[in-house]
Amino acid sequence: MPPEPRDIIRLSSPHMSGHEMKYVIDAMERNQVFPLGQNVADFEEAICTYTGATACSCLSSGTAAIHLALIILGVKPGDEVLCSTFTFAASANPIVYLHAIPVFIDSEPSTWNMDPKLLRQAIEERIRKTGKKPKLILLVHLYGMPADMEGIIAVSKEFDIPILEDAAEALGSTYDGKHCGTYGEMGVYSFNGNKIITTSGGGALVSANESLCSQATFLATQARDEAPHYQHSKIGYNYRMSNICAGIGLGQMEILEERVAKRRENNSFYRDAFQNVEGLTFLTEPSRRYYPNYWLTTILINPVETGITHEELYHQLKQQHIEARPLWKPMHLQPIFALYPSYANGVSESLFNKGLCLPSGSLMTDSQREYVAETILNTITKGNCRQ
Repeated sequence: MPPEPRDIIRLSSPHMSGHEMKYVIDAMERNQVFPLGQNVADFEEAICTYTGATACSCLSSGTAAIHLALIILGVKPGDEVLCSTFTFAASANPIVYLHAIPVFIDSEPSTWNMDPKLLRQAIEERIRKTGKKPKLILLVHLYGMPADMEGIIAVSKEFDIPILEDAAEALGSTYDGKHCGTYGEMGVYSFNGNKIITTSGGGALVSANESLCSQATFLATQARDEAPHYQHSKIGYNYRMSNICAGIGLGQMEILEERVAKRRENNSFYRDAFQNVEGLTFLTEPSRRYYPNYWLTTILINPVETGITHEELYHQLKQQHIEARPLWKPMHLQPIFALYPSYANGVSESLFNKGLCLPSGSLMTDSQREYVAETILNTITKGNCRQ
């Protein structure tokens, strides 16, 4: 029988470790209920220790982190920023906040992330058209799958354009053993409620350059100059992470490796469950160089072979109180971004028209996973019977 409505199988629910309250209570007892304090400092240190980053600035969201990184890396009005098109709008919005110009780059099929060949083509064409190089490469490690960093770094070095990594979905993912988010000039993580670990809401900037993160912290605390009075020589923002939220993050960091292992276990379960189903395929690591956290397990549905479309499967899962989600609609197809330059090869649009994210949270039980798999298999069986 399907779960009751109150027992909806969620896509990616927060999962507390049980260790969070000791840090939160400590902050309360110290009266450190503000956007500074020991928890923030310790959380930043924990992120650096885990990822290998030199420095970290904890902020109110991943979007805030991208916004500050763009400012710190020198993006000005009118500058062009090369941005993955297959992503959530929060990757691109901060570019427009700064009155800069997003230039959207399509995906390559093996990782669904920015295509290095298309990236090179876009840079060459932007130089011909505008007479100057784009300012920055903003790539996304989508659904926890590392991008082709060798290819993208080669293009970055060839044209001397720095990289900003949106690793909001990729904490715990590595490429050649190095953590996503630590390849570029700066990297971004998100601790939103649906991410692999959460601070309820929050994000972080990391870098090998301590000065860059110091600038982020300065801008995130309203850009207050060193003075005995309130003095401001730059525009600042109220973007610093709360000490209470950082306490939640510290408790989550204690079990991060367990959460990564569970997400990867979920992915293996689904792949095993559907291994004999024609027309249903997964995003999976192209080689051993890639170690994705599989924040979300994603599938592509071929309607000719399965007898159903991804939309039909989505609605059937919803009827059975299973939360699935379509893949991201590419930015170059979004009404708000339609007039910006894009270099499309059809990959992201095809993925959007065929794909779904399946429930992938670390809170999922064996019976819930089995129910999701059973529902999908039954739906495909019925679809094949209609053909």
